[in-house]
Amino acid sequence: MTTSRTDDSDLTEPESLRKKLNQDTAKIRWSSLNQYDQIDAIVQVDAKLDLIEVAYEFAIDNSSQVKTWLARSLVAKVSQEKATLWETQDPELWAVVVSPWILVQDF
Repeated sequence: MTTSRTDDSDLTEPESLRKKLNQDTAKIRWSSLNQYDQIDAIVQVDAKLDLIEVAYEFAIDNSSQVKTWLARSLVAKVSQEKATLWETQDPELWAVVVSPWILVQDF
């Protein structure tokens, strides 16, 4: 019997890791994430980017790519202005955890 479940031993393979990140992605309201914003753990991903691909690059610690996105403001810690706006609107966001970060994206 085969199973589609990805176990941790497969995570050294790029496609297995991408599959796991995709499975771990979920919609969540800002109000459920707000507590993590207080410790600067939330990273906003621009809608121009694929959230799973960004999560993958964070997971493999591709600092070169992450620095490029940071320099282009495509990936950034959630600003205080954005956090305040989201507190008011309480939007639903796509989110995935790549410890110690929580990556979020508007949809």
